[in-house]
Amino acid sequence: MIPKEILKKIRKIQFQTNRLVNDIFAGRYQSIFKGRGMEFVEVREYQPGDEVRQIDWNVTARYGKPFVKRFSEERELTIMILIDISGSETFGSKDKTKVELATEIAALLAFSALKNNDKVGLLMFTDKIEKFIPAKKSITHVLRIIREALYFKPSSKGTDIALALEYLYRVQKKKAIVFLISDFIGENYEHALKVISKKHDVIGIKIADLREKVLPPVGYISVRDNETGKNIIIDTKDFYCQKKFNEFCQREENRIKEIFNKCNIDFISVTTDKSYIEPLMKFFYIRSRRFR
Repeated sequence: MIPKEILKKIRKIQFQTNRLVNDIFAGRYQSIFKGRGMEFVEVREYQPGDEVRQIDWNVTARYGKPFVKRFSEERELTIMILIDISGSETFGSKDKTKVELATEIAALLAFSALKNNDKVGLLMFTDKIEKFIPAKKSITHVLRIIREALYFKPSSKGTDIALALEYLYRVQKKKAIVFLISDFIGENYEHALKVISKKHDVIGIKIADLREKVLPPVGYISVRDNETGKNIIIDTKDFYCQKKFNEFCQREENRIKEIFNKCNIDFISVTTDKSYIEPLMKFFYIRSRRFR
């Protein structure tokens, strides 16, 4: 039995994201995510006005009169959403945690896919593959994805992004649009990104919290690593501590951006203290202009 508070959250997310999809995102989604190409439908007899380049010369030679191939756009896409649910994703200094924000974004993408008659699937990971839901298309399927993202309790707290990408590469045979949602607190996943981006269209969505970028000068505090469980005491008023923290944050930000730039993969940054709508809209706008 799903607790009432989870059901309430699911309904709230469904209402909010459905409204955003209908009002803003559905058209943008369709304009930037095209079908897989042209699908062969049939061979029929040539008619005046048909494109000469579409003549099927083998069939034409067999019957002694011209025949042409007819194609239609293969519109249906597969959207795969990968969500990092490691220990660091449970952090949130404002109204929501990083994993709750990831769930809202996943819901928006899932309902946009459903609106355009596309299939959507989910993969949740830590340093293990925690849950894999193959792509389907139905409202009950999308609601299941939201429920799992909100309600699922991982068995581990570590992070292995490469493992998730390698697993998806093996199980997802057809080309897919892959949204990788994580804080990217991890290493050694650049090669896996390069490999999977040759097969699938990958978009990285980095989720961060304000307190991971700005250290408030409040004196001595205990800081806990949610993935390792270790605690350390730091003096947030100490100039050297502030300097080292800011330098570390900047290095990490630059490192992650450089990885995605090297792999030629689109990258979006969102934070738990601000709306994710503007960064997603900006991404949709830039990408739609690129593919005109």
